[in-house]
Amino acid sequence: MLESDSIPHDPTFKRMYNIIHIDEKWFYMTKKSENYYLLPDEEDQIRTCKSKNFITKIMFLVALARSQFDAQRNEIFSRKISMFPFITKEPAKRTSIDRKTDTLETKLIILVKRDVIRLYLIDKFLPAIREKWPREDIGNPIFIQQDNARVHVKDDDDEFRQAATKDGFDIRLMSQSPNSPYLNILDL
Repeated sequence: MLESDSIPHDPTFKRMYNIIHIDEKWFYMTKKSENYYLLPDEEDQIRTCKSKNFITKIMFLVALARSQFDAQRNEIFSRKISMFPFITKEPAKRTSIDRKTDTLETKLIILVKRDVIRLYLIDKFLPAIREKWPREDIGNPIFIQQDNARVHVKDDDDEFRQAATKDGFDIRLMSQSPNSPYLNILDL
């Protein structure tokens, strides 16, 4: 077999309109120093961290896809699907100066494991796709590309697959090739 026989004669470009890239991103809650320009009747901003040397970081699950346009170049689908912070809302156990008992407090999820990622994908991410995805593409497969982090949901996860096939959608997970950050737009 010649080497030229293994190359397809009709290469086609994959437009990647049906691929959603997801990844986790860390952001600091505040900066070490910030400048504010205030009007004379405005109050100073309140800094919510204990020390400028120990600024809290928060993790988000970010999802992007390729924008889609109609024949008149009107945007029919924005590439931004959503950003979901890894947080929980828990009732306060005790009364303090700032709040009463049972007031909901926002707590960071420090340790993100596979169960947490699966929960976010099923409860938050899939409804966002169903809400924003173009209606004419509902029957076609949609691929969610994730990197190869150990905490990510496996491509053949049964619980995710059952939730992803509801309402006529065909949403599938796929992992990018190992050691290839250039294939995920969120890593560029």
